Amino acid sequence: MKQKYAGYAGSIGACKDVVGYQHLNAVEIVDQSPIGKSSRSTPVTYTKAFDAIRDLFADTQSAKQLGWRAGHFSFNVPGGRCETCEGDGSVTVEMQFLPDITLECEACKGSRYKKEAKDILYKGASIVDVLNMTVQEALIFFQGNKRIVNKLQVLSDVGLGYVRLGQPSTRLSGGEAQRIKLAAAIDDSRSEKTLFIFDEPTTGLHLDDIATLLKCFRALVAKGHSVLVIEHHLHVIASADYVIDLGPEAGELGGHVVAFGTPEQIMKVSKSYTGKALKTLLK
Repeated sequence: MKQKYAGYAGSIGACKDVVGYQHLNAVEIVDQSPIGKSSRSTPVTYTKAFDAIRDLFADTQSAKQLGWRAGHFSFNVPGGRCETCEGDGSVTVEMQFLPDITLECEACKGSRYKKEAKDILYKGASIVDVLNMTVQEALIFFQGNKRIVNKLQVLSDVGLGYVRLGQPSTRLSGGEAQRIKLAAAIDDSRSEKTLFIFDEPTTGLHLDDIATLLKCFRALVAKGHSVLVIEHHLHVIASADYVIDLGPEAGELGGHVVAFGTPEQIMKVSKSYTGKALKTLLK
């Protein structure tokens, strides 16, 4: 489909044709790979909430007296960041005969910022304090600021209220990374209809988290998008509008379409293992 939309030049699998792609404008795979393009990516930067937070700090009297702008509160560019670790909070020590080791930066004590940046406060909190807040704590702290709250609320809605705003991508699980991407997709204001593809998104999730995930899928659909999920979890399958059941067995003995249709229609196909399992679940 990417080949149809954007002139994708890479190799593709065995496929005769794709029908119906003209009803969509784009396709996006939401997997469990790390967020962003580097380990510097965090939930607050990936969702763009950090832009508004930095603007708030730049608007304080202390920042204006120093002539500081929003860029000074970024840990990705020179300004207010610690230059010893270049805003990473840690340094990598090369070992000649052993694997390299990563240590907390002694200059900033892992905070990513130099003293001048940490001395500038908004409502009694520094930029470092804010990055150490959980999403839920930040929602209370920034209450009344719609620009920030709207971005953070989506993270809470996907079940990530416990995650810290400045948590590095290297310290996020695959499932957390996937849900951050999901939150960004829900918050995206683009009007183009997109097919979102999820591969086993329930891995490691509790039933309550799965219920939250399903609500998020419905939010995407309500915005005019489509959601394709590769999944074995019966609660997700039972909630789908349309199911394609592959089998009949696993591995080399599978790969064939056994049944397709609504969950109710799948349950009526006697040779479908999924249909039998759904019957048991929905009794």
